[in-house]
Amino acid sequence: MTFSNWEWVLAIIAALLIGISKTGIGGLGMLAVVIFAQIMPARQATGIVLPMLCFGDLVAVSYYRQHANWHHFWRLLPWTAAGVVLGYFTLGRVTDREAQRMIGGIVVTLVLLHVARRRGAAGHETEHGAWFAPTIGILAGFTTLVANAAGPLMAIYLLASRLPKMDYVGTGAVFFLVMNLFKVPFMVHLGLINVESFKLNLLLALPVFAGTIVGRKILVRIDQKAFENIVLLLSGLAGAKLLF
Repeated sequence: MTFSNWEWVLAIIAALLIGISKTGIGGLGMLAVVIFAQIMPARQATGIVLPMLCFGDLVAVSYYRQHANWHHFWRLLPWTAAGVVLGYFTLGRVTDREAQRMIGGIVVTLVLLHVARRRGAAGHETEHGAWFAPTIGILAGFTTLVANAAGPLMAIYLLASRLPKMDYVGTGAVFFLVMNLFKVPFMVHLGLINVESFKLNLLLALPVFAGTIVGRKILVRIDQKAFENIVLLLSGLAGAKLLF
C-alpha cells in the first residue's frame, strides 16, 4: 500500500487519535475514521482501522477494566452482536456514500435527542424506555461493522446512563474490545483485512500506543461536565461530517 508523504502524516495523526480515543476522549476515534476515509476508499479504510482499534482496546482494558459497569455491558452485548451480523450482510449491498449518510443521520439524531433529554431532565433522574438498549445496540453493531463508527452511538448510551467518567471509559473499553475482536472474522471474510493491510497496521502500531499514553494523561485532568460536553460535541461533528 503506497502513501504520499502527506498521506503518511495524516495516517500517523489518525493512529495517534485512535490511541487517545481509547484511553481519553472517545469522540476522537470518529475523527480518525474520517481521516482514513479521506486517504483511501471508505470500505478499505474500515479494514485498516479495525486492527488499530483492537491495539488501543487492549491497552484501554489493561488500564480501566476495574471500572467497567457489567450491567450495561451485558445489556448491550447481544443486541450489538446482532447489529454486526446485520452490517455484514448489508455491507456488500450499499455504496460507501449511502452508508456514510445513514450513519451520519443516526448519530446526529441521537446527539440532538440526548441534548434535548438532558435539558428536559433538568438534573433529575429519568429513564429511557425498554427500546433504548436494543435500538442503540443494533445500530452500534451495524455501524461498527460498516464504518467503525459506533463510538458516537455508544457515547449517547453511556452518557444517557449517567455513568461517572471512569465507569464510562472502563465500560466502553471492555465493550469495544469484545465487539472489535468479534468483527475481525467478518472483515477477513469480506477481504477488508488481509496480509498487506495488517502490515500497515504494524507500521502504525507505535503511534496508536503513544496515543493511549496521551489519552490517559488527558482523562485524569478533565472534569465530568467538560468530558461529557466534549464527547457530545465531537460525536455531533463527526456525524455531521458523514451526513453532509
